Amino acid sequence: MIASVVEEIISYLRDMEYEIILVCDCSPDQVWEEIKRLQRNNRAIHGILFSKNYGQHAATLAGYRYATGNIIVTMDDDGQSDPSAICRMIEKIHEGYDVVYAKYPVFAKSLFRRFGSWINRKMAETLVGKPTGIQGNSFFAMRKFVCDEIVKYTNSFPYLGGLVFRTTSNIAEIEVNHRNRTEGTSNYTMKKLIMLWINGFTAFSVLPLRIASILGFAFSMIGFLLGAVIIVRKLINPAIILGYSSIMVTLFFLGGVLLLSLGLIGEYVGRIYIGQNQAPQYVIKETTDERENNMESGEN
Repeated sequence: MIASVVEEIISYLRDMEYEIILVCDCSPDQVWEEIKRLQRNNRAIHGILFSKNYGQHAATLAGYRYATGNIIVTMDDDGQSDPSAICRMIEKIHEGYDVVYAKYPVFAKSLFRRFGSWINRKMAETLVGKPTGIQGNSFFAMRKFVCDEIVKYTNSFPYLGGLVFRTTSNIAEIEVNHRNRTEGTSNYTMKKLIMLWINGFTAFSVLPLRIASILGFAFSMIGFLLGAVIIVRKLINPAIILGYSSIMVTLFFLGGVLLLSLGLIGEYVGRIYIGQNQAPQYVIKETTDERENNMESGEN
């Protein structure tokens, strides 16, 4: 599949100076061998092989650190992104925008994936300052200065959307046809989507901690008021029997809120601990050429 995607990209870029950087996130099939074959036939293609799977966002950052062009375009290799839009993105960049995203009027995705994308967009709007109305996805173009700022991030938990939106708000969109996958299925499982959401929640904002504090104060006040009501009712009518069911429901509810808040705090503390241990974003095992790079691995 990657060969057909690359060939289609090249067909639209023949009249331009370009480079294509392909990152193999330790794929279990023969993707790396295919990348090396493509590079032998076209020296404008460069391949990067990870030592293990570090995730899509880390792979994208590796490509950015290897990129040299004035405009960098990011896209997946699943065939759903239409390469014919690249030229239109570049034209939009030349109109004065820093970043241009593809906007899909209709998604060729399952209901589950569309719901996940919606959650991710709302989270980015709330926590990392994504402009309202910008769809935001993995197919976009940006100026080199945006890329240079993004690659300064060396934390072990990169979140690409947050890195883009904290760098610039001069963002535009163009409508692009979202095609069906040519083969295979998405690697984003429910677990990976949840981890992506958690990463977005905790990477660039302390708002979740503030929400936990507000919830804690609110429920404390509610508990105080309910306690006062119960005491007054008991004083007025000593025959009232306190309900076992209501007590258990209250305990379970407040216990859940407390555990959720503690888990959220633990997530922040755990990321600080992992960062202090200098866990790398990724480790490059091999590249297809000898070109020197200033970031051979995304280490802290």
